[in-house]
Amino acid sequence: MKDSIDFLPGYAREDLKRIVESVLEKIPTCEMIILYGSYARGNFVEYDERLEFGIPTFFMSDYDLLVITSGINVKEAGKILDDIDREYYKRPRNQVPVQFINEDIKKFNSDLSEGRYFYATIKREGIMLYDSKKYKLERSRKLNYQEIAQQAQEYFNDKMNRVNEFLIDAQSAFKRKSYTQSSFYLHQSCENLFYTINLVHTLDNGKQHNLQKLFRATRNYSPELAAIFSFNKEEDKRLFEILKRAYVEARYNPDFVVTQEDIDALFPKVEKLRDVVSEVCKAQIESYREMK
Repeated sequence: MKDSIDFLPGYAREDLKRIVESVLEKIPTCEMIILYGSYARGNFVEYDERLEFGIPTFFMSDYDLLVITSGINVKEAGKILDDIDREYYKRPRNQVPVQFINEDIKKFNSDLSEGRYFYATIKREGIMLYDSKKYKLERSRKLNYQEIAQQAQEYFNDKMNRVNEFLIDAQSAFKRKSYTQSSFYLHQSCENLFYTINLVHTLDNGKQHNLQKLFRATRNYSPELAAIFSFNKEEDKRLFEILKRAYVEARYNPDFVVTQEDIDALFPKVEKLRDVVSEVCKAQIESYREMK
């Protein structure tokens, strides 16, 4: 695996240095930190502003980081990384988003030896930012892309069926004028759409449940997604906030109010999200079938 980031811009090298220091300070049992994705490949986007369907949107690549640990519960490590993530954004200079994933070293090596597509790709394309030298990575089993295509298709079919069922439930609640309940089903539709695009591209069912982080991560697969909820528009921010809150508050907070107008505005966005995710996923599955 590569271990140099000298080709990256100075700001990126400094950001990553600070992030690594924070992780090592907060998680002493961290064994490896691997940069993967567009910054590791060198095809990252620093800032891209464009009109998508008449709406001004912007896109920038994330720092995608895999943190491998030992001797600590994976969920506990994930919560610590969430804290590091929040601290990172408190610095005004930090503009590039960070996407953490974490795994135990034994599980990671097991997945490598089984030829898991996502982790095998990270090992092949990633850059080692930190290595405790206590462990070695297993060799990856040769990938069978026909198996990968079949598994991705199964994930896609299962998740999209769930999405469509939730949309039916949302529509039914809307017709009953249960707008708050409808918002909950729209949240579930979005969450499953984000899971769908991630599963098809990585074959890994991530542990993230934060809707905003899920959305931010999926934008790497298609900049077109950024136009659906454009966070430089106040109305889109407001609508997305309704979706985020709906998961808990639609069920447990009697003061959480969603109007007919809110659902009228959310429905076409969620349906557009479904259509874009479907198109992107079908293209990715077809690309697996063409690989050898």
